[in-house]
Amino acid sequence: MRIDTLSPAEGATSRTKRLGRGIGSGHGKTSCKGHKGQWARSGGGVRPGFEGGQMPLARRIPKRGFHNKWATHYTIINLSQLVNVPAGTVVDFEYVSANNLAKEVKDSAGLKVLGTGEMKVALTVKAAKFSESAKAAIEKAGGTTEVVE
Repeated sequence: MRIDTLSPAEGATSRTKRLGRGIGSGHGKTSCKGHKGQWARSGGGVRPGFEGGQMPLARRIPKRGFHNKWATHYTIINLSQLVNVPAGTVVDFEYVSANNLAKEVKDSAGLKVLGTGEMKVALTVKAAKFSESAKAAIEKAGGTTEVVE
């Protein structure tokens, strides 16, 4: 196989419409734009969302909610996600992200451990926040919790 012999699959591409090339082409004279008017002009048309002067949909629908741009976002992990971690392991943000234990690891202010699930092995868990139930379950299983900023 040579690179100069490659071509798109049959039917994958279509020829461009050649406008303004005579009456015989079927796209001559007005170039499929009709006669005069806003849409026939160079640069004509309206901006996206313009509805002819009618109040646009984006302005008719009420605004709801609030997005706090100073909110702190933590990477959330439950105790049920730590079931297969070997005993004595130090579980911190780096360990969680390296082993894909959390569902979503984005720009985060650290790890937050929640108490859904059971702890059966003693682990050292380092996180920015712990729920009360998570802290109690980790310590009950013989592990330790450390709050890391």
